Amino acid sequence: MTRIYHNPRCSKSRAVLSLLEARGIEPEVVRYLETPPDADTLRGIAAALGCSVGDFMRKGEALYRELGIADGNHDEDALIRLIVDNPVLLERPIVVHDGRAVIGRPPEAALTLFDR
Repeated sequence: MTRIYHNPRCSKSRAVLSLLEARGIEPEVVRYLETPPDADTLRGIAAALGCSVGDFMRKGEALYRELGIADGNHDEDALIRLIVDNPVLLERPIVVHDGRAVIGRPPEAALTLFDR
């Protein structure tokens, strides 16, 4: 199964969804701002991406600065709680397929999950 963590207002997210659909891939679309992923899901995304939770946070968001996340004083559990409570902090789009994931920036990066 393929899943995309999607924000329809984001041009990159829309582009990734279009690329997938053009390839005949019909992903489960998770509008994460409306239905935020829970802590276990975020841990799974981090494992599938092969990175820490902080690596897929939107560092350019004003809220990221306001919450002092850049100071490095938050552990993984705290970062997860921040994303659960403030899903706008989740980078977008994230595509998950067969236990692997990629951030769709640039949008073509999402296709690497299917090139095997």
